[in-house]
Amino acid sequence: MGTALIYDEEMTKYKLLWVDPACKIEVPERLIVSYEALKNSGLADRCVSVPVREATDEDILLVHSEEYLEAVKKTPFMTLEDLQEFTLQYGDVYFHPNIYHCAKLAAGASLQLVDSVMTGKVRNGMALVRPPGHHSMRSAANGFCVFNNVAIAAHYAKQKYGVKRVLIVDWDVHHGQGVQYSFEDDPSVLYFSWHRYEHQKFWPQLRESDYDNVGKEKGEGFNINVPWNKVGMKNSDYLSVFCHMLLPVAYEFNPDLVLVCAGFDSAIGDPEGEMCASPDIFAHLTHLLMNLAGGKLCAVLEGGYNLTSLPQSVCQTVQTLLGDPAPRLANLEVPVKVHLSPSTVADRLTGSTGPASNTQLSLPL
Repeated sequence: MGTALIYDEEMTKYKLLWVDPACKIEVPERLIVSYEALKNSGLADRCVSVPVREATDEDILLVHSEEYLEAVKKTPFMTLEDLQEFTLQYGDVYFHPNIYHCAKLAAGASLQLVDSVMTGKVRNGMALVRPPGHHSMRSAANGFCVFNNVAIAAHYAKQKYGVKRVLIVDWDVHHGQGVQYSFEDDPSVLYFSWHRYEHQKFWPQLRESDYDNVGKEKGEGFNINVPWNKVGMKNSDYLSVFCHMLLPVAYEFNPDLVLVCAGFDSAIGDPEGEMCASPDIFAHLTHLLMNLAGGKLCAVLEGGYNLTSLPQSVCQTVQTLLGDPAPRLANLEVPVKVHLSPSTVADRLTGSTGPASNTQLSLPL
């Protein structure tokens, strides 16, 4: 059936216009090197190229407030000073006269990918987009993110195609709090995130990012956070969490569609992640997820700031989506020592209607 690749050079046409140490790593080259690697490796030519469209107001309002959307609409007409002042009300994000256009393209690309997969034009695919999305909230930009691309895509799939169950897997090294907030009371969306946490000392430094935030009301049991409390996690640690924590719950949930917040700052060499997993781990993670939802998988780029490991990780993901065998992982070690917490996580989930109700979760020390 093929694999879709969605990319538009237009999304490289914004950048930071002032000095901001927190934001200087989010550069156009992130997208450029990723696409060039796919071209040079021949992977792009093997994919089905799908054109990008802008998300409509109706699409964006599936997740965001009308007041926030109207505020962002004004940014193309702001002076540099106005853009800086506008940015100050949000956290670790920057605005540019072209970012509203690019943000509409990023969200629209995610919806084009959902359309292609749900209509059977392709089996799966990846959208290379900027700005990323998983940190943006209903009424706030955050963490380089303007519109929440994957959250919009999940709502869109449910609304347009009647999808009953969506699994969102966030393997970015930061917690996608915007996605969590969007679905924390929604039992039709299972959200899984692993992320650097370090006992709430790592950005975004939220209490809601800890393991005991499992959703609320009808959505209790449908939110799984795996907070890494130290750096240096390796391939074996990532595989262990997938196999022992995510997949048992995911198979019980039985999703109709899998969306991946595909952030590659969790790969070795990234200045944000400080992890030690090699890029080829993403081939294995992708392969494991392809066994769910009849293979209907949409990966949408989030973070990734090392311009060497980022394109390598993107290529590994796309190559696996195309059906190539995953490379053999060398030097697998015993996973990091974990602490079984049946009296904490499992008890919190027991009695919920969520798929995690009978699952014991393990937490990194």
